[in-house]
Amino acid sequence: MPKPYPQEFRDDVVRVARSREPGVHLKQIAADFGISESCLTGWMKKADVEDGAKPGPTSEQAAENRELRKRLRLLEQENEVLRRAAAYLSQANLPKMMYPLVRELAAKDTPIRVPVTVTCRVLKIARQPYYRWLASPVNDAELVEAYRANALFDAHGDDPEFGYRFLVDEALEAGESMAERTAWRICSSNGWWSAFGKPKRGKAKKPGPPVHDGLCAVVDKHGVTRHEFDADAPNELWLTDITEHRTGEGKLYLCAIKDVYSNRIVGYSIDSRMKSRLAVAALNNAVARRGDVAGCVVHSDRGSQFRSRKFVHALNRHAMVGSMGRVGAAGDNAAVESFFALLQKNVLDRRTWATREELRIAIVTWIERTYHRRRRQASLGRLTPIEYETIMTTNETTTTTQAA
Repeated sequence: MPKPYPQEFRDDVVRVARSREPGVHLKQIAADFGISESCLTGWMKKADVEDGAKPGPTSEQAAENRELRKRLRLLEQENEVLRRAAAYLSQANLPKMMYPLVRELAAKDTPIRVPVTVTCRVLKIARQPYYRWLASPVNDAELVEAYRANALFDAHGDDPEFGYRFLVDEALEAGESMAERTAWRICSSNGWWSAFGKPKRGKAKKPGPPVHDGLCAVVDKHGVTRHEFDADAPNELWLTDITEHRTGEGKLYLCAIKDVYSNRIVGYSIDSRMKSRLAVAALNNAVARRGDVAGCVVHSDRGSQFRSRKFVHALNRHAMVGSMGRVGAAGDNAAVESFFALLQKNVLDRRTWATREELRIAIVTWIERTYHRRRRQASLGRLTPIEYETIMTTNETTTTTQAA
């Protein structure tokens, strides 16, 4: 079963179909974007429902219903936690240990099973100590440590400006005596510091360190480092970068991902803000359209979007390998810069753009219709990226079949 198209891609195709010129049929637009006419018709019907032009539940309403059911279930669990906790604490001669209650509520044979996460959040206790207690019984030393920590925590809550030396005196009045060094260790491990601590230093002005090595860098015989972008198969090496352009409503940002094998833009995302989610969305869209991408190298510059934890986690989630160029070296990502230069010349600088929506439709149309399916490239043997991938994939399949 083929993977579904990304939602951003569907929205862009619907925008182009709605803004088509008179006489242009949906069949032609579907062919330009590599989809069937029935698929495009279905997307447009769903978009009409989303916009309120036709009756039916929208995806937002369906998501809202799911969220309401989820919230109702969560409220039932929270109510069960509070009810059981009130009964648990009302028992006489019971130590103030809430972990057994957490375990009882998480048991499978209870009428309302409450996850550990919900119980700990309602009771305002940490999960990690609970799991440590669940794995091994609490010894006497840990029990003493817990009582001391409780006393220090209560004192810190009453007087946040007190340091650990003053908290020792407050804990002593509560019946928990300890050395100042012990109080410092407990406060340090829990982050209980005086509200009048030293101010944090400002952020550095220099570019941040790379989170990946430069896997495309080679050193020539003269000792000069340069980057080579070659791939023998699809989904072997991708290049990515972000460009921007002004409109009457403000800037519009495009993050594109280019496959070096066929020069095809395998994924892109367009947004009004240049955040890490822009790069993550482009990567997820590319993976959704290409399928198996494990081991693919994704090369970028040292922009903060590509060094963010969200982007690095997205690479790890898809089993991909990151690569980064040097600071201030545009040649380290020249292959994708050449694509942006073509986009600048053919779309962005051709006219002034009043709205972001207008520019977005123009960018998407040029990528899918012109660049992918009509613009022949000398490096591909005078073929378009779509033609090159189709022919080379067919030849590889035929060669493999004959060899077998």
